[in-house]
Amino acid sequence: MRTVKDRGLRTFVTVLAGLAVIYFGATGHRSSGGEGEGISGGVVLLALLASALAWNLTKPGPAK
Repeated sequence: MRTVKDRGLRTFVTVLAGLAVIYFGATGHRSSGGEGEGISGGVVLLALLASALAWNLTKPGPAK
């Protein structure tokens, strides 16, 4: 996988991955009742894991 050398772009990709998980986790299930709205702890945990994965996958490799 190609690496991202610019730290600003790497941070942007990481934040975007976390926000995407939160967005789709919050809008993915539409409950008919008023209860259960919002973001659950599981969605937040998945967002953190997605962010950590994106940060790890985009780390720069060794200089050649």
